[in-house]
Amino acid sequence: MDNMQESSASPALPPLKVVLAGPRGFCAGVDRAIRIVEEALRHHGRPVYVRHEIVHNRTVVESLEAQGAIFVEELDEVPQDAPVVFSAHGVPKSVPAEAARRNLTYLDATCPLVSKVHREVERHHGDGAGGQRHILMIGHAGHPEVIGTMGQLPPGAMTLIQSVEEAHAIQPADPARLAFVTQTTLSVDDTAEIVAILRARFPAIQGPKREDICYATTNRQAAVKAIATDADLVVVIGSANSSNSQRLREVAERAGAARAVLLPTAAALDWAMLDGVARIGITAGASAPEVLVDGLLARLRERYTLAIEERIVTQEDVVFKLPAELVAPG
Repeated sequence: MDNMQESSASPALPPLKVVLAGPRGFCAGVDRAIRIVEEALRHHGRPVYVRHEIVHNRTVVESLEAQGAIFVEELDEVPQDAPVVFSAHGVPKSVPAEAARRNLTYLDATCPLVSKVHREVERHHGDGAGGQRHILMIGHAGHPEVIGTMGQLPPGAMTLIQSVEEAHAIQPADPARLAFVTQTTLSVDDTAEIVAILRARFPAIQGPKREDICYATTNRQAAVKAIATDADLVVVIGSANSSNSQRLREVAERAGAARAVLLPTAAALDWAMLDGVARIGITAGASAPEVLVDGLLARLRERYTLAIEERIVTQEDVVFKLPAELVAPG
């Protein structure tokens, strides 16, 4: 249902129509990961170490740093007696193995939907009497989620597919023994095209029972499509290293937005972007807190009288439980 608001800004300011996409911002996996760090700090006290950014957003990272979290790249930076949290993107099996070898106390904040993909690759790798399946992973090279998922199996057991071209070019050793999985934060439309090519080339290929792209990515892309054609400019709040935020910007442009930009915070807004803009669409990636949207609206109110509409395509009620060791008994 559409929701209209009128700001109380001075009538001397020029008008600007704002259409907010819904849902936007935090997903259940991001919320869970942040709560794991916060609860670990309450449980263990300062400091708690976190391997890699817990989620891809500097505002979130800086907030947790202020509470006592220390972010590191690898476990060798974690002192022997300190607790460590693994990020929401998931880690290769070598990481918890190394933590166990060092007797580190660790908490795994991997999103449950990413963990589901990890279980899929393990199942396919050991599937059937005919031998192991080679697994094609649709995703982006270097992304922590891809590194974590491919690190569930021995080297050579998986091949990364990043594009339609690579889907056409791949020549597996045994086309009859193939499976595919996907990164959870990809473009729904782009991934569907790659999957269609793989299924056409390799009819025996096995895929997930349900789509690997997570509900939050799917919903946020549907929401930005719903506002794109009505916007002279779509602003996606999110970090440059956030895959789901980058995909939102791309989806907005493909869906008909005259222009789409990715901004980490309201401070990055260049007023020249709004030249000739009468209607602006705003959304936020799944790792971007709502306070950043509020900050952008506050900055826009400095120069415009805002008429705000929130366009919600679906409601989300997904909640993921915390690890048992952080849940108080009773």
